[in-house]
Amino acid sequence: MPTPAFFELVKQILSKPVTNLFPSKYAPASIKKFLKKGKINPPIKTPDKFRGKLIYEKDKCIGCGMCVRVCPSSAMELVGEPPKRKIKHYVSRCTFCAICTEVCPVKCLHMSDEFLLADFDKHSENLIVG
Repeated sequence: MPTPAFFELVKQILSKPVTNLFPSKYAPASIKKFLKKGKINPPIKTPDKFRGKLIYEKDKCIGCGMCVRVCPSSAMELVGEPPKRKIKHYVSRCTFCAICTEVCPVKCLHMSDEFLLADFDKHSENLIVG
C-alpha cells in the first residue's frame, strides 16, 4: 500500500510549478528558437523604482561622505583627500536599501535596473562602483 508521501510526490510531479521561472537579462539571437518553445523565459521589464546596481556620477559628487555615514552595510568608503574625495561602492556588501540615494545632497547616486550581479570574485570590476 503506497504511503501518503508517495501520493503527494506523484501529485507534485504531475502538476505545474507554482513559482515564477527566473527571467533572463537579455535574449541573444542564438536562443530565439528556444523562446518560442517556452524553454527559456523572455527578458522582463523591471518595475518602477526597482533597486538594482548603484549608478554613481563621479563628476557631480562633492565628496561630502553622507552616503558612507548612512550605509548600514558599510558598502561604501571615501577615497582620496578633499576636495577631490570620491566614493567607492562594493556591490557584494550592498543590501540595496537605497538610503544613500536619498541622503545625497547633489543626487549623484541612483539605483539602476541591473539585477544579475553574480560573480566569482567579490573584488571584480563588475562589483565595485566608483
